[in-house]
Amino acid sequence: MIKRLTIRQLLLLAFLLAGLLPAMLVSFLSFYQAKTALKKEITRDLQTLSQTVANNVSRMMFERTQNVASWSRLAIMQELQIDDIDKRLSTFLRELQLSYGDVYRTIYVVNTQSKVVASSNPRQLNQIIIAPESWFSVGVGDKKIAFSIIQNDMLALSQDVIEPSSNQVIGRLIAEFNWQQIQHLLSSAVQKPSSVALLGEQGKPLAASTNWNQKAGYEMHAVSQFSIQSAAPTWQVRVEKLHSLAVEPVHRLGYIFLALLASTLLFAAFLVTPIAQAITQPLAKLTLFVRSFKQEQLAETPKTGPPEVQELAIAFENMMQDLAKTQDNLTRAAKLAVVGEMAAAMSHEVRTPLGILRSSADLLLREPKLTKDGKEVLGFIISETERLNRLVSTLIDSARPRQPQFVAVDLADLIKKVIGMLRGQSEPKKITLNLALSKPLIAEIDHDQITQVIMNIVLNAIQILPMGGQIFIRLYQEQDTAMIEVADDGPGITDTNQAHIFEPFFTQRAGGVGLGLAVVRQIVQAHSGDIRYRNSQFGGAQFTISLPTHRVTT
Repeated sequence: MIKRLTIRQLLLLAFLLAGLLPAMLVSFLSFYQAKTALKKEITRDLQTLSQTVANNVSRMMFERTQNVASWSRLAIMQELQIDDIDKRLSTFLRELQLSYGDVYRTIYVVNTQSKVVASSNPRQLNQIIIAPESWFSVGVGDKKIAFSIIQNDMLALSQDVIEPSSNQVIGRLIAEFNWQQIQHLLSSAVQKPSSVALLGEQGKPLAASTNWNQKAGYEMHAVSQFSIQSAAPTWQVRVEKLHSLAVEPVHRLGYIFLALLASTLLFAAFLVTPIAQAITQPLAKLTLFVRSFKQEQLAETPKTGPPEVQELAIAFENMMQDLAKTQDNLTRAAKLAVVGEMAAAMSHEVRTPLGILRSSADLLLREPKLTKDGKEVLGFIISETERLNRLVSTLIDSARPRQPQFVAVDLADLIKKVIGMLRGQSEPKKITLNLALSKPLIAEIDHDQITQVIMNIVLNAIQILPMGGQIFIRLYQEQDTAMIEVADDGPGITDTNQAHIFEPFFTQRAGGVGLGLAVVRQIVQAHSGDIRYRNSQFGGAQFTISLPTHRVTT
């Protein structure tokens, strides 16, 4: 078996066989191409950087706009009508400002007489504050949020507070955004010798990195334009870099080429085409392989060429697979983070009706003429309100799901109870729930979380099935794994959508939020289990859940 030459050996042989003139020609052409390519790359990088910074600034301003829009609609803002006598609104604003760190300097509310009724800064209370000079306004729904002119590194965003019953303006919420946040964003986006600035109308700098200098005479730059909204003014992000510093690596490369040409004078020879092909062809295949990944059409891993190229190709393939998995995980984590923030903001709105349901159920249980079925239904209401209250608590626990509390549970009994609770949902549509449960199957699980998993999947099937549909639930054991199958004879899920069904905010049902299956997979994975989808033998959907019967420790 012939041993392949390494790249180092091939290059050495090529230099020994190459003549001086071809070597010089190749060197000068390479220098020119490298210089041209570097300039294009620098320009492309500057444009990408300017667009990235523009997107970040736009996203930051959009988030601030959404903050003010959502806060002004909160029920606690109605404390403005009684001048915030019990200071609940001031406490809320102070906690709100502290939770955002240095993002907001002050958040306060004034009444129609411009008197500060509530504020995150107690020293502002009862002061008369003239509204800051308006710059522009943007629409959020049917309301307008006003932006003030930037003064003292502060941008004020304000919106009217409306009394719902009369639809009258009772005051105004004002949030003073710390403009230094934009300055910090720009400074952290670039490194010397590059600089970046946010320009307003007529090219006036609104914010800039610490090394920005309009008179420095930068020769390479890129500009990206954006606007918070169509009604808002157009802003620009300008990134600049000194040409002399940018092309300095090319000049160093030129000196290296000259030194290499002098050294090759003693080893000049004829250029051998097969040797050049032995170098270029494997590298070209590797380049094609890498480009195919960017176009999401992965080519076959190169199998020929020197050992280093083959090892590099394998390393690239592994790296690309890891990058694809990482990208999916980051997307899923970002969406779930939004869920956590929404849950934290709305938790008190959920707990109030849960408390009313629990109190009402407890009161009805005292009725002497209550039937056995009625008591059973009330028992379901009480147990489910308690479980939902615990679920709300876990969602607002720093926007992180709680760890499962493992106890020994009979899965067959748990499934029967879930089906019993869902009969009220299935009977109006005349949906048949078919159970095929093995003998008592004991597994170490979190009772509430697995209840939520089964309920979500079965309830999804009930909601999507037509009148007279059927759901088939099967429980069995494979070695140390409990298997739960939920199948139906409904429309199923298309091949295109099957890859997205476990992603947050993906739904096929009108009015659905798209969080049920994402939470289901999260719970199952926390139990060291797995959930898979395939088309059922009845023509609809089938979800298969596998759970270890014994707790898996890592």
